[in-house]
Amino acid sequence: MTTPRTVVRRASAAGIVLAAGLTTGLATPPATAVTPTAVTSTAVTPAAADAAPAAGLGRYYQQRPHWHRCAQGADDETGRALDAAGARCADVTVPLDYGKPRGRTITVAISRLKATDTRHRIGSLLINPGGPGGPGLGTGLAVRPVMKETGARYDLIGMDPRFTGRSTPLDCGLSSGPGLLSAGPDRAGFDRQTARARSVAERCRATNGPLLPHVTTRNTARDIDVVRSVLGERKISYLGYSYGTYLGTAYTQMFPTRHDRVVLDSALDPARYNPRLLKGADAENEKAYDDWADWTAARHGTYGLGRTREQVRATLDDVIAASTREPLTVGTAPDVFRLDGSQVPALLFTELADDTDPARASLAEHMSLLARAAEGRPTTLPPAFAGLLRSVFTPAGSSVASAQTAILCGDVPAPRDPETYWRDIERGRAAHPLFAPLTESITPCAFWDRPREAPVRVRHDTRALTVASTGDPRVPYTHSVALHDRLPSSRLLTLADANQHANYGVYGNACIDSTVNSYLATGRLPARDRTCAK
Repeated sequence: MTTPRTVVRRASAAGIVLAAGLTTGLATPPATAVTPTAVTSTAVTPAAADAAPAAGLGRYYQQRPHWHRCAQGADDETGRALDAAGARCADVTVPLDYGKPRGRTITVAISRLKATDTRHRIGSLLINPGGPGGPGLGTGLAVRPVMKETGARYDLIGMDPRFTGRSTPLDCGLSSGPGLLSAGPDRAGFDRQTARARSVAERCRATNGPLLPHVTTRNTARDIDVVRSVLGERKISYLGYSYGTYLGTAYTQMFPTRHDRVVLDSALDPARYNPRLLKGADAENEKAYDDWADWTAARHGTYGLGRTREQVRATLDDVIAASTREPLTVGTAPDVFRLDGSQVPALLFTELADDTDPARASLAEHMSLLARAAEGRPTTLPPAFAGLLRSVFTPAGSSVASAQTAILCGDVPAPRDPETYWRDIERGRAAHPLFAPLTESITPCAFWDRPREAPVRVRHDTRALTVASTGDPRVPYTHSVALHDRLPSSRLLTLADANQHANYGVYGNACIDSTVNSYLATGRLPARDRTCAK
C-alpha cells in the first residue's frame, strides 16, 4: 500500500529521469468547458486586483472549484488516503494554449488538505514532487507530518501538473515506461537507442501532435497561478523537489508578486536546464556507487555480492555484461521480465539517489536477484520490484513516459545530431564506463519539434530557501549554489556528505526539517546560509 511518506519519496528521491516511473496516477477525461459550480466548503475572498489575470483569462481565474471525494475506486490508494485524512479534490479548468483562451480547454487535478489551526492560518502551500511529470495529488499527506505544528496552519495543495495523473492525460501508446536507457559498450547499442528515441518522438507527434507544444514548464506555472486564484489566495507558498524547483523558479519569475514562502529542494540552475539534465553528473554517481558498494560489501553474508567495494562492482560488471550478451530472465508468471544491457545499468542508476539504509538495502536486494538471474538461477521478485519493472519497462508506464518526455523536450531544444551524443559518450567512457553511456545518451528530444517559447531566465530576486545535499547524484550541488547566487535574497541550506536527492521530509535529517519548518512558520529565512551534518 502507498503510505503518505512514499508519495514524495517515489516522486522525487529516485531522480529526474526515472522518477516518474515510480509513481502512479489515474487520469480523468478532459473537460470541454468551464462550468462554475457552487463552492462546497467555506467561501474565500477572490484574488486581489494586483493579481488580476491577463486579458481573456478571467473566466479561468474566477471559476469556483467543486470539491468532492478523492477516491476513484477501491484500488485508488492515494485517493482513499486523502479521503481518510479529510482532504477533498477538484478539477480546475485551464486553457490548453494561454495565447488562445477561448480555444480548447484541459483540466488540472488538485487536492486540498485544509488547515486545522484556522486561527493562525498562513495560507496555501502547493507542493510539486518533481519528475518531471510526477503526479502530486497526494503530496500533502507526506508533507504534513514532517511540518509538525506548522502543517496545521496551511492548506496543503497537491496538484497533478497538466497531462499527468488525473489531469487531462497525454499517452503516446509507447511500448515502455519512462527512463533514460544505457547506450551500452558499443556503437550498435547506441544506434539502437537512437532508433528508439526517434520512434518515440515520431509516435508522440503522430498521436498527440496538437498537444505537445503546450506541454511546457511555463504553461504549468500559468496553471499554478490559475489554481492560486481559484483557491482565493492573493499569494501562494510553494515547495518543490528536483524538477519542481525549476517549475517553482519559473513561477516566481513569471508571477513575481504572487508568491509567499518558497522552498526549493535539490534545485536546478535555470541557466543549465535542458533536456540533458544528467549530463555532467557522473562523478556524483560514481561516489554514490562506491559508497553503496562499501555498504553492501559489509553485508556480504546477506546479499552475496562481494566482500569489498571492488568485488561488488566487479560482480555487477559481470551482471551487466551477461545481460548485454543475452537478456536476463527474472520473476515468475505473471511477472516475468527480460532485462538487457540497456536496462540493467538504468536500474542501478535509478536507485542510487538515496543513501539511507532502507534504500541501500533495497538496491542490494534487487542487484542480488539480478546476479542470480545472470547465473541462470530462478528468481522471485518482491512486489515492489515487480511494480518498478512493470512501470519502467512495459506499456503500463506509457502515459507517464509520454508526459515526462514531452515536459523534458518542451522547454529547451536539444542537440539534433546523434553524433554529438556519441562523441560525448566516447569522451566520458574512459573515466565512467558505466555511467557515461547512460547520462550522455540520446533522447527523443533530439527529434522533437523546437519549443515555441524561450526558456525561463532569472530576472527577479526571490526570498527562497534552497535545500541541497553535497553529493546529490541527480542534480549536482553546484546547481543549487548557482541558483542561490542568482537569487541574492535567498538562503542555501546544505546537507553535508550525503548522496541524497530530495531532503526535506524525505531524508529524516532533523536539522534540515526544523530549519525548513521554521521558515514556513515565520516567513523569516535563516540569517545566513547554513550547513547541516548528515
